[in-house]
Amino acid sequence: MLPARSWSAASLLLSSLHVLGVDAIEPVTAVGSKFFHEDGTQYFLKGVAYQLTPDDPLIDTDQCTRDIARMAELGTNAIRVYHVDPDADHDGCMAALADAGIYLFVDLDTFDTAIRTDDPQWTREQFDRYTAVLDEFQQYNNTAGVFVGNEVITAPDNSAAAPYVLAAARDIKSYRNEKDYRQIPVGYAAADIAELRPMVQNYMACRPDAAERLDFFSLNAYEWCGDTTYEESGYENLQNQAADYPIPIFFSETGCNVARPRTFGDQRAIFNEPMSDTWSGSIVYEWIQETNDYGLIDYGEPVDPAATAGPKNRIAQDGFIREGSPNPIAPDFDNLKSQWATLHPTGVALRDYIQSTATIAPAECPASTAGGWAVDPSAPLPTLQETFHTAVPTIPSGTNSSPSRSGSVTVSSGVSSSPTAARSSSASPLSATSYNYTLSNAGSAVSVPGAQGFGLSRLADGFILLSALIGGLAVWL
Repeated sequence: MLPARSWSAASLLLSSLHVLGVDAIEPVTAVGSKFFHEDGTQYFLKGVAYQLTPDDPLIDTDQCTRDIARMAELGTNAIRVYHVDPDADHDGCMAALADAGIYLFVDLDTFDTAIRTDDPQWTREQFDRYTAVLDEFQQYNNTAGVFVGNEVITAPDNSAAAPYVLAAARDIKSYRNEKDYRQIPVGYAAADIAELRPMVQNYMACRPDAAERLDFFSLNAYEWCGDTTYEESGYENLQNQAADYPIPIFFSETGCNVARPRTFGDQRAIFNEPMSDTWSGSIVYEWIQETNDYGLIDYGEPVDPAATAGPKNRIAQDGFIREGSPNPIAPDFDNLKSQWATLHPTGVALRDYIQSTATIAPAECPASTAGGWAVDPSAPLPTLQETFHTAVPTIPSGTNSSPSRSGSVTVSSGVSSSPTAARSSSASPLSATSYNYTLSNAGSAVSVPGAQGFGLSRLADGFILLSALIGGLAVWL
């Protein structure tokens, strides 16, 4: 048996290797209307909604490892997690995801801190919770995006909540920038409300100040059901409404289960032209089989909903076992696997795309109308605890502006200025390693390094750290 100090050195080495594993994956950056890897290739999501346990599915490394092996078999490169514990240790699961080339899109809210539809507010409690999650997950290179809300607007008369979503995005982006975190994109997952879809979509990306726009927009859409077509399903309309959208857009939930079995024919549309020129992929709902019958995986037969444990004392909640060996649901799992195996959009190289970003302008703001869209796009966004005021119908102008880095993360209450009010008039550009481009998509300068600078410097750092750790271990032994 090794002496105690040798075990300590060995533990240090192993934990450092976990860090190297997470760092080895290239971060994803939002540039214009697309996501890019640091090597300049476009990133398309092939994702799965993964909420294995209600509180946090990313703290049990052993279970993550089992599930991630199945995700890799499926062809997954992204997951969406709705609820996490910011105080828990996520190193093991995030490293396992990184090793499999899988990125995380994580919601910042909880059931208690989500922006409410019927009584929208943006409070200190919400801000503190959102930033706590950001603080935890910003350290991982495979955190690809965060959501400030999910389906906050669920009916035509809910538009009053929209400014609060943008207020949350504004303050989270300001906090991110002041903490000098990586430019992790901040976005929103919208419900597919036909009467409001184009208005919500455009409002989230139309304000003159880029600091008050989302970094990405996503849609929870279940329109493609069974054996249908691009035209009949409604996807043609979705594409028409999203054409020339100025920020990345993707499906944050999809996978209608009205017609069984699910064949996922919508994936062929999403990952082929014309949609692949606009949409950045999709996240299929969902991983675990539950009462709603959307699952791709189960962990055994359902049990009594009142039970807390299944066979062999495996964790059971709501009547479904939530640990153990992930068993594919037939034929849905294989159907999705077969679809993704044939779909490999290449998109556009950053070198070719970058020149066109100079012409990207904010979306046209939707005008408020009596009995319809009830938001004045020219009104200031709410600050903490501010109450929504009814909009006066107006026709906005969609002007462009030079984004800049936020100068303060002080979040005020009442009618005082927002965290972005004190920002400077111009940002200090971050120099790129290989591509000499300074991009701005989200209110602050975004550096897009080239493959050479990224790969060689990071690889060298990794070898230096690894050599030092091995040397230290040898001394201790």
